[in-house]
Amino acid sequence: MEYLDFELPIKELEEQLDKCLVIGEESDVDVSETCKQIEKKLNETRRDIYKNLTAWQRVQLSRHPNRPYTLDYIRAICGDTFLELHGDRNVKDDKAMIGGLGKIGDQSFMFIGQQKGYNTKTRQYRNFGMANPEGYRKALRLMKSAEKFGIPVVCFIDTPGAYPGIEAEQRGQGEAIARNILEMTRLEVPIIVVIIGEGASGGALGIGVGDKVLMLENTWYSVISPESCSSILWRSWEYKEQAAEALKLTATDMKKLKLIDEIVREPAGGAHSNRDKAFEIVKNKIASHFQELEKLSPNELVKLRMEKYANMGVFNG
Repeated sequence: MEYLDFELPIKELEEQLDKCLVIGEESDVDVSETCKQIEKKLNETRRDIYKNLTAWQRVQLSRHPNRPYTLDYIRAICGDTFLELHGDRNVKDDKAMIGGLGKIGDQSFMFIGQQKGYNTKTRQYRNFGMANPEGYRKALRLMKSAEKFGIPVVCFIDTPGAYPGIEAEQRGQGEAIARNILEMTRLEVPIIVVIIGEGASGGALGIGVGDKVLMLENTWYSVISPESCSSILWRSWEYKEQAAEALKLTATDMKKLKLIDEIVREPAGGAHSNRDKAFEIVKNKIASHFQELEKLSPNELVKLRMEKYANMGVFNG
């Protein structure tokens, strides 16, 4: 397990607890009471740290190297039923955007999401989770297939943004994202969006239009990353913490502004600290929201979705 700077007190207590347990195993000394005290302090420290996180600390947690990615969620939720589908039928198969069919219980879903890598080699292979236009066009192709067969769509968002390279612009990055937003507003099947990590800019919006938009509590959703905001406003990355606060990018801020529907609580210590529990929580949320949405007709789904997004940002003075 890797630890962030503000998690170091937790690391120290966990190491103390491990040593205490080893001493108990290797000697005749009864250390059970000492271990209990350390464990109690560990739980209190963990609770205090994660209860008072700043916006920047939540950004750091969303990028935690041990945090589960899209494929981790899909494999845990669907098991052997997941069938990955490839290509946009135009340019190529974008490895930063993955999608395919999978089941929760007896219900089929079309899963789509950005995928990051686990090490240097896979990060390059996945282009650091930054999709090209063909990635968004692949996502749209899969959504339209789902619509054709009446299959609900689940989107997992975890991207530092759409790929900003020259080739991406040449192939129409802006058009691809705008097309997805347009088509998703009128897709005649339920769409559930779950932000599981970083939700940056148009890269997130390209698969972010949904009947229900859920955010895990240690994630962020914003038009720009704190570092980029800091570099534009202050000509330096040193003000990224200040920028994170000003951007109002946390799940709490998003819910307050009515831009998302629900904050999904993570296990104590974040999704990376208890991956199995995080998978179970997300699976149950998807299933429960689908039960609500499946009662609506295609016309009702589209009408309510369009009204929801049309009302965003409306200000009554």
